Amino acid sequence: MTTENTEIDQEIDEVTLEQNANGEQLIIEELSVEEQLTQDLAKEKDKYLRLFAEFENYKRRTTKERIELFKTANQEVLLAMLPVLDDFDRALVEINKSDDELLTKGVELIHEKLKSTLISKGLEQVEVKAGDVFDADFAEAITQIPAPKMKGKIVDVLEKGYKLGDKIIRFPKVVIGQ
Repeated sequence: MTTENTEIDQEIDEVTLEQNANGEQLIIEELSVEEQLTQDLAKEKDKYLRLFAEFENYKRRTTKERIELFKTANQEVLLAMLPVLDDFDRALVEINKSDDELLTKGVELIHEKLKSTLISKGLEQVEVKAGDVFDADFAEAITQIPAPKMKGKIVDVLEKGYKLGDKIIRFPKVVIGQ
């Protein structure tokens, strides 16, 4: 009986070892499947985060473009109105030479109304005056005249310049000293 018990015990031990080996193999397979799933999850998470970041950048960029478009949407209309504003400036100079106060006051009121309307739409005058140092980034030189004391400086402003927001839509035209 002891031999039979020993054989039975050996068979049980062998079966147990096989089961343990199979169990270990199953555990190893489960771990490798779990590792694979973890890697797949990490890849999908990374893909999702990149896609989300790209979409956020797209939203930010389109919002910025929309704001810029709204700021400069009036640019064409304002550019078309600038010659009218220049004509009013010249007319005021000539009307001020006359003695008709009512005419002068009427034209000044219309001029101020036009000017305030354009300013409310974002139009600003580029500030340059005679005696300033000439800067090609902010003014356009039409001609140069001999002026030893005003070399490199603005001698006269022929036409006012205007900007819309931070963008110059018409450069002032100036005469500079040589």
